[in-house]
Amino acid sequence: MKRIFGYVSPYKFSMVIAIILMGVELAVELAQPIILGIIVDQGIEGRDSATILFWLAILLGLTLVAFAAGISSSYFAARVSQGVGHDLRKDLFQRSQQFSTLQMQTFTASSLLTRITNDVTQVQGFLFAFMRIMLRAPLFIIGGLIMSFTVHVQLATILVIVVPILLIIMFWILTKGIGMFQKVQKRLDKLNNVIRENLLGIKLVKAFNRNDHEQKRFKKENKKLMEDNKTALRFMELTMPIVMLGMNVGIMLLLWFGYIELRVGGAEQGEIVSILNYATRMSASFGVFGFLLMNYSRGKASASRINEVIETEPTDFVATEVTKHSNKEIVGGIRFEDVSFAYPNATKQTLHQMSIDIKAGDTVGILGETGSGKSTFLKLIPRLYPTSAGKLYIDEKWIDEWGPSVRDKITLVPQEGYLFTGTLRENIAWGNEQASMEEVIKVAKDATIHDFIMTLADQYDTQVGQRGVNLSGGQKQRISIARALIANPAILLLDDSTSALDANTEVRVLSAIKERQCTTIIVAQKISSVIDADKIIILEHGQVVATGSHQELLKNSKLYMKIYQSQINEEGLIDEKY
Repeated sequence: MKRIFGYVSPYKFSMVIAIILMGVELAVELAQPIILGIIVDQGIEGRDSATILFWLAILLGLTLVAFAAGISSSYFAARVSQGVGHDLRKDLFQRSQQFSTLQMQTFTASSLLTRITNDVTQVQGFLFAFMRIMLRAPLFIIGGLIMSFTVHVQLATILVIVVPILLIIMFWILTKGIGMFQKVQKRLDKLNNVIRENLLGIKLVKAFNRNDHEQKRFKKENKKLMEDNKTALRFMELTMPIVMLGMNVGIMLLLWFGYIELRVGGAEQGEIVSILNYATRMSASFGVFGFLLMNYSRGKASASRINEVIETEPTDFVATEVTKHSNKEIVGGIRFEDVSFAYPNATKQTLHQMSIDIKAGDTVGILGETGSGKSTFLKLIPRLYPTSAGKLYIDEKWIDEWGPSVRDKITLVPQEGYLFTGTLRENIAWGNEQASMEEVIKVAKDATIHDFIMTLADQYDTQVGQRGVNLSGGQKQRISIARALIANPAILLLDDSTSALDANTEVRVLSAIKERQCTTIIVAQKISSVIDADKIIILEHGQVVATGSHQELLKNSKLYMKIYQSQINEEGLIDEKY
């Protein structure tokens, strides 16, 4: 909670005002039993209507003051809680953007989503309750005990015995509740992950008719969340019965000893009314504690999860201090020097002692079986993953010396074309927000998607559904390629990005890319995709086993010849191209 309260600092003025106004409410509430006692003793017992009217007028005036203070306090408390929520969401989102790709595998998307939304909401609720109720309830109990002693010492002693016992019980419940609600939030992470996977893969679910299976998965996690939530809530709800039992016992003792004091002349009726009034109001304050404990337990659990994200130091380029060459333009040369890479907790390296030299402007093809390390190799170049050993150089400069600006001139097109909600124009221009409409059309033509776009009713202003659900795989791939080209990259990385294209379309797209004279690395399954490359690299088990042009590899590499023969058709051609 300490770090969370640090976010309150910009809103200290509003918080202080909210607490002061809450104090005004509290003072009025503490004064009311005393005034009621005076009305009973001096007004009702003395049959003095003037005294009754006088103190009722004061009571009404104080009530109006408390009403105004309460509304104003709520306004300032809301201002603080909403401001802190805004700042927390901003910092959590920013920190998630700074995490490396490997760190994003630790903090899953569903977990980060829960923390940025649900956990922040829980913290907001706690802060608001803290300023409006959480401080007021214990302060009233303390203040009520003090005021009770000013009214009648003997009767107030009964409250002094009962109240601490109840506070100890509530503190014990609180400590247990925090752990329970942490478990609930983790269950919520898992449920969100099931929902997210289902919605993202809804087409596959329907295609395999796995609706029942997905329903069972959801039902299982939903039931676990319900059971954990019920356990936590039931435990926290013990607070109210225990408190009410304790306070009711205290009130009965007050009534009995008050009766005795009245008989022997040790107390006035108004004093007993005041003490009982304090006792019943304390009982109400303790009743609020049930809500407060639940709110605090949830808020504390959520705060610890938020802290976990904020306190995790990012290992992406944003944390790199060495940026000596960040202002220089990248030409496109790439050199791997004994580079190895292993995923966290992996038993073996994905890439092992890889040494490759790629000249600026070259087109390089990467072939290999599934799991040979092709995609991992690509992701090292924009430093989405850091090397485990060895060094990667861009234009003969160590990649870490370039800093995050290296990504301004390196674009990666994944196999699955990921599109954002918005228009087709916005999705293409996402690669360069300053691009003109002419540039958007130019790259769309290069990616052979322009003609299709022009057949649509709204053309480039056509809205794209979430993740491009209203487009085919090939259309999404071509839009993704156009988005990469509009960034004018010095290095273009294609991770099997033409797999959904037909042979003729693929040839046209690759020819347009070739004319741009940027360094292009193409990961592919088909030899036809890389047959014209200046160099083809064959990977096997994370190691380079052969390099050369198509003709050189046909002569010198048995593995390449095996791949070639497996893809050749009856007419001696590969994918209708040769």
